[in-house]
Amino acid sequence: MTLPNIRQTNLMMVLSVIGLMSYALYTQYYLFLEPCPLCMTQRFFYVLIALFALIALFHPTKYKLYSILALFSTFGGMATAGRQVWLQHLPPDQVPACGPSLGYMLETFPLSETLMTMIRGDGNCAEVVWSFIGFSMGEWSLICFTGYAVVFIWQLLRRRS
Repeated sequence: MTLPNIRQTNLMMVLSVIGLMSYALYTQYYLFLEPCPLCMTQRFFYVLIALFALIALFHPTKYKLYSILALFSTFGGMATAGRQVWLQHLPPDQVPACGPSLGYMLETFPLSETLMTMIRGDGNCAEVVWSFIGFSMGEWSLICFTGYAVVFIWQLLRRRS
């Protein structure tokens, strides 16, 4: 069995992120599940992963640099998904208060306060409104980010073929 080469691996990363983002948009616009601030932050990290993998796809001589950048993006995603999972498992009396929607925050709050809320999350992030085989969307996202991290570490350790 031969393993996928560097370009094939990067293409798979781009396509998998497109699939994940497509499902996220489906749940938002067709299932009407409003994304919380941490969900929006995770989407940002998914887009960064796809962007770095796409650049590496067309610039394969620097694939290690783009793998490092993508790996840092996976760490950011793991941190935000981990925070969401932590908030979801807090006892109800310790969950932070719910905040306003992202659109409202962008219109009214200073950008720094909006960004801090997106990084920290709020009570909306602790609510589990979707699950698949017992795992919430935040838990699935943490699994996906961990898988991406493994792939990009493998990209860094492999020899160019």
